[in-house]
Amino acid sequence: MATIGAKLHHLELRSAVPATLANFYGETLDMEVAALDDGRFVCRTPERCIIIAPGQPQTLGFAAYAFGSESSFDVFRRRIERLGMPMSASRSPLFGDFAFGLKDPDGTSLMFGVIDTAADRMAQWHSESMSGRLQHIVMGSKRCEEIVRFYAVDLGFVPSDFVYRPDGSLTTCFLRSNDEHHSFAVFQTPEYRFDHHCYETVGWNSLRNWGDRFAERRIPVKWGPGRHGPGNNLFIFIHDPDGNWVELSAEMQILPDNWAARRWNHEERTLNLWGQAPLRA
Repeated sequence: MATIGAKLHHLELRSAVPATLANFYGETLDMEVAALDDGRFVCRTPERCIIIAPGQPQTLGFAAYAFGSESSFDVFRRRIERLGMPMSASRSPLFGDFAFGLKDPDGTSLMFGVIDTAADRMAQWHSESMSGRLQHIVMGSKRCEEIVRFYAVDLGFVPSDFVYRPDGSLTTCFLRSNDEHHSFAVFQTPEYRFDHHCYETVGWNSLRNWGDRFAERRIPVKWGPGRHGPGNNLFIFIHDPDGNWVELSAEMQILPDNWAARRWNHEERTLNLWGQAPLRA
């Protein structure tokens, strides 16, 4: 099944001390930091971007998916209009006129748009930053199956893999909006929450270099290195100062349109083929 052709481009995290969190991402993830007039901070390089806003820590303000052209964006917008879904103005400072927002059944805010290329050209970035594209987000939900139906049926994301308990109940689903294994995933959890966001590096050596960078700054790796079953990607995880999980990944699977979603067992080996794993559900 063909995907909608959008990629996760940036996201907004909320923090009680946004300047501190922005400085962490700027220094630790090798990003340039700029303050906005509304109290938000933009941390970015040519490969990754994150916005830090005042608010409740460990919460996602929004996730922003970008289309490569106005025509592909228009196809998606018409899909949403036909469904009669409530649409709002985009809250992203990085999208131009071609953008809108909506919410999933849990209230997670999503922005869809086309990157303002003129603004991108004006951005003064250093080009020697370490490799690591913003690649996916993961949420926890009390109603996993409903969230999967919304993203797959309404938005047109394509399920890549499902995880089930022995009784047949769904605990996890990984969905893609482009040819990468997932740009969004959801766990069945006791409460709604933001789980983590991830940056995709260019390979094992790059992942090693990130580990060395964290070690130099005395930032411990909290989980990994390991390899996920769904996606088959290598990973390490750290915590930011607010306690958000941050993943660095490599070798994420690229899937064809005719990929048949697989079924995995709810067990540690599914989340980490190499060893232990925190089972969210």
